Amino acid sequence: MTFRLPDLPYAEDALAPALSAETLRLHHGKHHRGYIDKLNTALDEAGRTADTLEELLRDPDDPVFDNAAQAWNHAFYWKSMTPGGRAPDVALLSMIRHDFGDLDGLRERFLEAAGGHFGSGWCWLVLGDENTLRVMTTHDADTPLTHDRTPLLTCDVWEHAYYVDYRNDRGAYLEAWWQLVDWDFVARNLAAAAREQG
Repeated sequence: MTFRLPDLPYAEDALAPALSAETLRLHHGKHHRGYIDKLNTALDEAGRTADTLEELLRDPDDPVFDNAAQAWNHAFYWKSMTPGGRAPDVALLSMIRHDFGDLDGLRERFLEAAGGHFGSGWCWLVLGDENTLRVMTTHDADTPLTHDRTPLLTCDVWEHAYYVDYRNDRGAYLEAWWQLVDWDFVARNLAAAAREQG
């Protein structure tokens, strides 16, 4: 199958002023599209097909892994945000309190990890062992899926995610990004993980 660039779940200007329409046009329309196009070209040249991006994320040494993972990571990133953000529901907030003390504790841990990540990559909230919430970072195109972790939320810390709006001030970008978090998306991912576990 030929992979296609997914539509944004909101208008290009919907995340402003935290993230400008120009940033979304470049990030989604150029960077994300570029990963999709390169992946399709590589699969075509190799005579390969896949029904889902997840099929291509099993082996980090696979020549198509980087573009497939970046395509998957970006699609997940867009869904991690919503205009104005959303608050966690009672059940999710209870988990956050158990594992981080409170929402501020999670915010501090997440932004510290994202801000301290060296170079390009991603910061994630994942479902860890024994149904606990954990923060992790991955380098470049890597994803929690290759580490047997269930991703719940992600923030892109590649410079292309924020340079237009914040130049090299990753910290300012992260503070603004935190206000956009779609905690309903996190809750849906938790519910899906619970169904898979039976």
